[in-house]
Amino acid sequence: MTAIDRELVEAARAVRERSHSPYSRFRVGAALRDAAGGIHLGTNVENASFGLSICAERTAIGRAVTDGVRDFTAIAVCADGHVPTPPCGACRQVLMEFGPGMTVYLAGEQGADGPVKVLTAADLLPEAFTSFTPGGATEPK
Repeated sequence: MTAIDRELVEAARAVRERSHSPYSRFRVGAALRDAAGGIHLGTNVENASFGLSICAERTAIGRAVTDGVRDFTAIAVCADGHVPTPPCGACRQVLMEFGPGMTVYLAGEQGADGPVKVLTAADLLPEAFTSFTPGGATEPK
């Protein structure tokens, strides 16, 4: 892992502390690197109506898109626990939307000093849904 990648993992580890997770008490932080080298942070935000909660990965992407950035090279995700926790299915789909080749670093609470898995978004979601064609053959009459 390069020094720049290590910094990305550590940024995800640090932002994990800002998590709003009063129900699960499972903190997750994400640090998303854009093509220009900028870093966009996100953390999980839970809600008493669990379906309204949002994951750290989608928070980081939403923040970056709000700032006008849509070209990403890597994301680091750090969660509580010793072993890396992979993104949920919804986050995997969103990562694919913004970069199937994006490098994904998964780490636990020890950040870059613990076990880190390195994958791509495409590795996380094989045979992903990647296009939408309005008016397709299954359109109701």
